[in-house]
Amino acid sequence: MLFSSLVFLFVFLPSVITLYYISGKKLRNLILLVFSLFFYAYGEPKYLLIMIVSIIANYLMGLLVDKYRNEEMKAKILLAIAVIINLSVIGYYKYTNFLIQNINMIFNTSYPFMKIVMPIGISFFTFQGLSYVIDIYRGHGKLQKNPLNVALYISLFPQLIAGPIVRYETVAEQINNRHESLEGFSYGIERFIIGLSKKILIANSVGLIADEVFGTQISDLSVILAWIGILAYTAQIYFDFSGYSDMAIGLGRMFGFEFLENFNYPYISKSITEFWRRWHISLSSWFRDYVYIPLGGNRVSNYKFFRNILVVWFLTGLWHGAAWNFIAWGLYYGLLLIIEKVFIGKYIQKIWRPFQHIYTMFFVMLGWLLFRSETLSYAIQYFYVMIGIGGQSLLDSTTYYYLFEYKTELLVAFFASFPLYPLIKNKIEDISFGWVKNFIAYFARSLVLIGLLLACVMYLINSTFNPFIYFRF
Repeated sequence: MLFSSLVFLFVFLPSVITLYYISGKKLRNLILLVFSLFFYAYGEPKYLLIMIVSIIANYLMGLLVDKYRNEEMKAKILLAIAVIINLSVIGYYKYTNFLIQNINMIFNTSYPFMKIVMPIGISFFTFQGLSYVIDIYRGHGKLQKNPLNVALYISLFPQLIAGPIVRYETVAEQINNRHESLEGFSYGIERFIIGLSKKILIANSVGLIADEVFGTQISDLSVILAWIGILAYTAQIYFDFSGYSDMAIGLGRMFGFEFLENFNYPYISKSITEFWRRWHISLSSWFRDYVYIPLGGNRVSNYKFFRNILVVWFLTGLWHGAAWNFIAWGLYYGLLLIIEKVFIGKYIQKIWRPFQHIYTMFFVMLGWLLFRSETLSYAIQYFYVMIGIGGQSLLDSTTYYYLFEYKTELLVAFFASFPLYPLIKNKIEDISFGWVKNFIAYFARSLVLIGLLLACVMYLINSTFNPFIYFRF
């Protein structure tokens, strides 16, 4: 079930909110759990069993790790078993056929692919299961003796199938003790509508452009059209994923949960290092705290520092997908970060700020080209067109069509990438107008949100194009 679907907006969400708030405090976690399991089972009920097995395994491993936490060797062995169990689940469903493909290629064999369909969101709920056991081991969260509470943490529907990855230590106390308020609920509605608008009105619009351009034969692309395609995809993946994260954060607030931010306007970054502080923050911090720092972080020799960075980014690429283009994308960023941190970072800070942005966005878009391309060879051919190698024209009639037909969508995406909305909102909130004018300002903001919601609903009624990129992961 998509957040950006009519069934979710007008059936599922009103039902869960109504039952949640008419029930007593003791029943609210159970109601959220039942609705979360139904939410996951809505598309493919058979995959619900996989998640339930994951929940049971992590619950039991949490109990054992906590029981033997004072016996260091036993605790470490139990933690290792928990890691193996979780990685085995994700490895089987996500990487088995990738492994077979590469064995066939390397050894010239012909082993048949297995008929495996990857459960939606397996990367997210597996990492949350790991987070639970690891945080119990580290003492960063209180053990949940009630298995239903562990099930709720792993399966909570706002962040279940596409993140953000909610660390156990972040919500450990909130599972049993959280405060619902009218102010929090109102903020949740506002945040949800903003995220829905990002997804429906911006990501879907530029996504159509990206799909059309990347569906065009390389030989038929002009230089400018290739740039339009990668610009559209750069906008699509940001508004698609950050919009979903906004909706998840908003939904969490409606039920009293406070999830950490997952995006912080990454396209205003002035370096690749800054970009990854602002992009998919929950995944970056997960790998930092659970992989990078345990490996030694940056408090090691240069050799080990390089190794640690490349290991983390190899795993980051592999987490996103079982394909060499994702691995190449991860290692690409690993190398860029090493080059920045060791060699050119201090020089980048001294150049004119607009050039810092241009430098950052150029390499970010090259990264998205690797991410979007089905094969490495396609990415290389597309890049050649972007820089004018290959004999393609600079402009053609198709390019003019895209420039004039989709100029509004591209301009909206461009300006929405900057933090204009929070800037204007904060400026207004800092000004004391008096209660009458404050009421008018609040009323006007409410009308804007209602207008955005109606526009989203009209789009959903009239359009069949409503994909979500990160469901693949």
